Amino acid sequence: MRRLSAGFSVLAVLSLAGCQSIFEQSYQANVAPSSSPQIVKEVQKDDPRAQMGAREHPRILASYGGEYHDAKTERLVAKIAGALTAVSENPQQSYRITILNSPNINAFALPGGYLYVTRGLLALANDASEVAAVLSHEMAHVTANHGIERQRREEAEVIASRVVAEVLSSDLAGKQALARGKMRLAAFSRQQELQADTIGVRSLGEAGYDPYAAARFLDSMAAYQHYNSSDPNADQSMDFLSSHPSTPQRVELARDHARAFGPEGSTGDRGRDYFLDGIDGLLYGDSPQEGYVRGHTFLHTGLGIRFDVPEGFQIDNKVEAVMATGPGDIAVRFDGVADTTSRSLTNYISSGWVTGLLPDTIRAIKIDGMDAATARASADRWDFDVTVVRLGDQIFRFLTAVPKGSDQLEPTANVLRSTFRRITPEEAKSLKPLRVRVVTVGPSDTLATLSARMMGTDRKLELFKVLNALPAGQSPAVGSRVKIISE
Repeated sequence: MRRLSAGFSVLAVLSLAGCQSIFEQSYQANVAPSSSPQIVKEVQKDDPRAQMGAREHPRILASYGGEYHDAKTERLVAKIAGALTAVSENPQQSYRITILNSPNINAFALPGGYLYVTRGLLALANDASEVAAVLSHEMAHVTANHGIERQRREEAEVIASRVVAEVLSSDLAGKQALARGKMRLAAFSRQQELQADTIGVRSLGEAGYDPYAAARFLDSMAAYQHYNSSDPNADQSMDFLSSHPSTPQRVELARDHARAFGPEGSTGDRGRDYFLDGIDGLLYGDSPQEGYVRGHTFLHTGLGIRFDVPEGFQIDNKVEAVMATGPGDIAVRFDGVADTTSRSLTNYISSGWVTGLLPDTIRAIKIDGMDAATARASADRWDFDVTVVRLGDQIFRFLTAVPKGSDQLEPTANVLRSTFRRITPEEAKSLKPLRVRVVTVGPSDTLATLSARMMGTDRKLELFKVLNALPAGQSPAVGSRVKIISE
């Protein structure tokens, strides 16, 4: 179950992440991969560095929602990887490619030939050459032994302590923080990224793909990052651009490498049609196990509950909790914990887990016929409403935070309380996950009509243009195929 962090540190939720500076380093165009790449089968079993890929694989799966299984999509990714392996400087290198069941936009590699790509990245890509660009970049890290070089900088006892801490940690939020630390550990140096770009674009062109796809997809990822930037709570630490920054220099260098194969638009196969066939029906956004966001409503069939947030709020279904943000710096957090004591909910609120609690405000209430309780709290510059509801052996918890002096605390909390209820069997049966659907543009279709078919977002036109890499002022041509998001 989702758990609240100690003391309800909602201020961290409301704060904006600082910008990360990217310092340009000297660039070498004549880099080459290692002539003797290390893979798990070729090294001593007691070498902790060489075993990193095998050891980290299950933790990567746990951090990114496990494997995504779809035979059609798996064949697509295998086809792309196979074409790249055939032209690799080390075609004997074996790879284990995993599609991760995550909406994050990410791909990465571990020593031993472990490659990962998220279904979120596949949904953002528009052709096979763009996915090939990402995979060739990550394969370059493996053949160049970047993972081994990076790991040599880490002391074995430091790694061991992190492994022990992660194994012993039972707090989900703590595990996620450790996972993000692992991702930072897995980040390559700026120079290694540029080396992988060089090798990757060369492999891309030699495999017969459009070599300009690398620069094109970097632009798409930057556009998606901009789309998400309007949500200050969006956790982008698990996304590709957090460790693969799309600087103008990097994009231009990727185009420079591609020009060795010919002018843009005149060389290489994009593989758009078979790529779109391969991702048609791809799961998009949250998996059913994490619940559904539909406009201003959150629904979870497994938990059997639903609630609404006020108009103008945006819901973000995070790993550790459901977050919602609204105008005027208002934030809402929802999660649930196991009810192990069956004590009264008024006693539960006052048991010490709420910082700044105002005891005189605690009162018992009923919500949709269920036992509930509510209270107020105050800390620093914020006022809070805390509402808890018991359903079976679970306690569901709402925290609403507003700046001190705001008159929106009670109205916001009232929307949550008045709309929280059990979902009916009919509602549960009708809920379906969102998927990527590939449609052909008809003679009467416009940007407006196509984007109106998008589901799961209030910013339909903006997301439609990002997912289809449409420049400003451009509409898809009649007869072309585009992606929409629907059930």
